[in-house]
Amino acid sequence: MQQQQQPPVIIVGAGPSGLATAACLSLHSIPYIILEREDCSASLWKKYSYDRLHLHLHKQFCELPHLPFPDSYPRFISKEQFISYLDDYVSHFKIDPLYRRCVESAEFDESTEKWIVKARDLGSNEVEEFKGRFLAVASGEACDPYTPDIQGLESFSGLLLHSTQFRNGKAFRDKNVLVVGSGNSGMEIAMDLANHGAKTSIVVRSPVHILSREMVYLGLNLLKYIPVNVVDSLMIMLSKLVYRDMSKYGISRPKEGPFFMKVAYGKYPVFDVGTYSKIKSQEIQVLPAISSIRGNEVVFHNGKAHGFDTIVFCTGFKRSTHLWLKGDDYLLNDDGIPKPSFPNHWKGNNGLYCIGLSRRGLYGASSDAQNITNDIKSLLK
Repeated sequence: MQQQQQPPVIIVGAGPSGLATAACLSLHSIPYIILEREDCSASLWKKYSYDRLHLHLHKQFCELPHLPFPDSYPRFISKEQFISYLDDYVSHFKIDPLYRRCVESAEFDESTEKWIVKARDLGSNEVEEFKGRFLAVASGEACDPYTPDIQGLESFSGLLLHSTQFRNGKAFRDKNVLVVGSGNSGMEIAMDLANHGAKTSIVVRSPVHILSREMVYLGLNLLKYIPVNVVDSLMIMLSKLVYRDMSKYGISRPKEGPFFMKVAYGKYPVFDVGTYSKIKSQEIQVLPAISSIRGNEVVFHNGKAHGFDTIVFCTGFKRSTHLWLKGDDYLLNDDGIPKPSFPNHWKGNNGLYCIGLSRRGLYGASSDAQNITNDIKSLLK
C-alpha cells in the first residue's frame, strides 16, 4: 500500500460539485486532492448522457462559483456547451484530479484527527492511502445506474439499456421501444425516440407535475420572496391552464406541489420540451406500471401486455457512499442523502462535508462548495 501526499482536504468525485469545491479552495490557497474513479472529470456529462440533453434551468441557476458562463451562451445550455464550460473551469482553476481512483474506504482516525482514505488505482490495481484533516464527499446524486428488479426481466431477449447508455434514437426507427421512468430523462428520451420514428411507449407509474421551462424560471425567482406553498399553487394553476386535464392521456397530477416535492423527496417536476404534445398526438403511448415480463412481452398493471424490441430504463441512480464511508452516523443516510435538513445539510462531524446532495441541482452544489470552503478556512485559522 502506497502512502500519498497529504494536503488538508480530500475531495471524492470530480463532477461539477467536486470541481466547484476545488475552485473555491484554490482561491483561498487551501491545498486539496481530488479522487475520481473515472478517467475524466464530469464523466456523467461526457460519457453517460444522451445527445440532446440541455440544462433544464436558466443558466443563471447553473454556473459554478467564480466563473460565469460566456455571454454568447443561450439561456438553456446544451450538453456540449456545458462540457466546454467545465473543461474551461478545470483549466482556469488548474484543477488536476487523480483519475481512476476508486475509493474503497474512508474512516476518521481519532488518534491523528485525520481522515484515512484508501483508494484503488484502477491502472496499477494498487491500493493507495491518503490522509487529510477534511473529507468532502462530492460523488453526486447520480452515482451508480439503477435498474429495478422486475419479474421475468432476465427472459427479455431484446435490447436492454439504462439511460446512461442511450445516445439518440437513430438506431430505433420502426422499433417498438418502451421507456421505463417518467422523470425528465425518460420524457426527453421518449421524445427523441418518437422524433426518430420509433414506436414509443413510456411507463408513467405515479403522478407527475408537468411544467414549462418558463414556469419553472418564474417559480424559482418567486421563491426568493414568496412562500413555497404560494408558488406551488401558482405553478399548478398555470399547468392546468396550459396542459389542461392530463388524465385522459394516462397522466395525473400529484396532490403536493412541484417545488415542495423537489425539496422533500428529490422528485423534480417534468420540464416539458415537447414530449407532452407527442403524448397528446399519440405518437407516444402512456402505459401504467409493469407487472412482469415474459420473453419480449411486457405485462402491465392493467392486465394488458405489449411486445417490445427494446426497453430503456430511465430509473435513476443509487449512491454507493454507504459502502466506503465508515463511522458516519450523522451526515448521510444509507441512500447517500444528507440527514440534516437544508440549509445545514452540508456539514457533518470531524471535518466531514458533502456537496451537491441537497436536491437543489448545480445551484445547490455551488452554494455548498462556498459554505464548505469558508468553514474549512475558519477552522484552519
